[in-house]
Amino acid sequence: MAKPATRSYSHYSREAARLLGLAIRVARIERGMTAEDLAERAGVSRGLVRRAEEGDMGCSLGAVFELAAIVGVPLFTPDPSMMTMQAASLERTLTLLPRAVHPSRKAVKDEF
Repeated sequence: MAKPATRSYSHYSREAARLLGLAIRVARIERGMTAEDLAERAGVSRGLVRRAEEGDMGCSLGAVFELAAIVGVPLFTPDPSMMTMQAASLERTLTLLPRAVHPSRKAVKDEF
């Protein structure tokens, strides 16, 4: 199947990307950093910084997370040890769940 030329995203996803981008831009400016400074520290282009700050959904998740970390924007919690604990908790939950989800083969009778 061919990859679609454009991808549609939900309003929620677009707003979340926009919010994160704005938070990165505000934090960068408050720290007195230029887009060039941030790009150099993150090892990305100035254009990628600009796109991330605009909430462009095509930016690499890893690059955007790194930009946020450099300027001090907390993604989940500002405490790294809390993130480790939350990740461990989710990993324990995953051990209780099936490894794969398969479509149901039974026809659901929902006519009452």
